[in-house]
Amino acid sequence: MRYVPVGMKALRLVTEQLKVAGHKEDLEGLLFRPVRNRVTGELDKSLHPGSVYQDIVKRYGTEVGITADVREFCVHSLRATAATNALAHGADIAQVQEWLGHADISTTRADV
Repeated sequence: MRYVPVGMKALRLVTEQLKVAGHKEDLEGLLFRPVRNRVTGELDKSLHPGSVYQDIVKRYGTEVGITADVREFCVHSLRATAATNALAHGADIAQVQEWLGHADISTTRADV
């Protein structure tokens, strides 16, 4: 298990989302869960990777003007952007390496 830092605004927004979703008190449960499941109705499971890209990344990307014309827009590019931003704002590369789960620091350097 890895622990990563989270900003106060993100913490507030996640806390609000958990309250609205009705599972704020479920400390052992999944953080991000589906809001609907048309197949089985089960919501106490992790998000499907396709849903993360299609329903979250692509949807919100489109809302801010990122379209299919933007090459290499994917979940990994968002992760790399977060790492780059952390380093640009003074984060230690060894700490970023740990956050990303990279075994070799050269992977972290190449990723950002």
